[in-house]
Amino acid sequence: MAFLRHTLIAIIAIAAFAVAPAGAQAPDFTAMLRSIDANSDFGAQDFSAVFTIVTQKPNEKDTVMQVRLFRRDDNNQMVWIMQKPEAQKGQGFLKVDENVWMYDPESGKFNHSTMKEQIQNSKAKSSDLTRTSLANDYDIVSTGDGVLGKYPVWILTLKAKNNEVSYPTLKVSIRKDKPLLLKEEDYSLSDRLMRTLYYPPTYIDVAGKTISSQTLIVDELNKGEKSQLTISDVSVAPLPDTTFSKAFLSQSSK
Repeated sequence: MAFLRHTLIAIIAIAAFAVAPAGAQAPDFTAMLRSIDANSDFGAQDFSAVFTIVTQKPNEKDTVMQVRLFRRDDNNQMVWIMQKPEAQKGQGFLKVDENVWMYDPESGKFNHSTMKEQIQNSKAKSSDLTRTSLANDYDIVSTGDGVLGKYPVWILTLKAKNNEVSYPTLKVSIRKDKPLLLKEEDYSLSDRLMRTLYYPPTYIDVAGKTISSQTLIVDELNKGEKSQLTISDVSVAPLPDTTFSKAFLSQSSK
């Protein structure tokens, strides 16, 4: 789709990169990561939304998936249910604390899973739909600054503190005027670039939070393959406790 290409072109242009000048007072980068995390954490408020995921692969027809997401961040609970395509409708994912399951409506069975799993044939992972936890999960190993598009940014390299995260090394570009991500590079244990995520400066304000309305995920191993996530139908209305259960997931597939 043309909008995928245009989004990539608009955000990818990096005009300059330089290490912070000697003697300049650096900001508190750990506090900056905490602000990013807090902006995606809805705490005691329930959060729900619809994610539409359009995936492009060379010489293949674009695929469109739609996922309805429910989150209760204070309790570390998350559910997502596939709505499109029809063939995968009702497939779902449930996370309660550290327990993660995938649900197959055809067999009616739950199988253990992880947050690292890809969402069907897209470039998105289940972890892309949850709140960020950069300050808790990563150490800052290097810092610098530069320009991404028209925005001056801080550029931080992060190393994982645990093996629960999807990627052991991240390089993130954060707006200098406010703690919002514009770009994230995901690296493997061997420091190979696996994915690049772009967050165009199009935002949704909800419950005092500012969240990106779109994310472009570029597969760096398979050239030309990418997915665009678009968020809609955002709500912080209370959800029944039963939403975060295997029973809800199985009933929703019918």
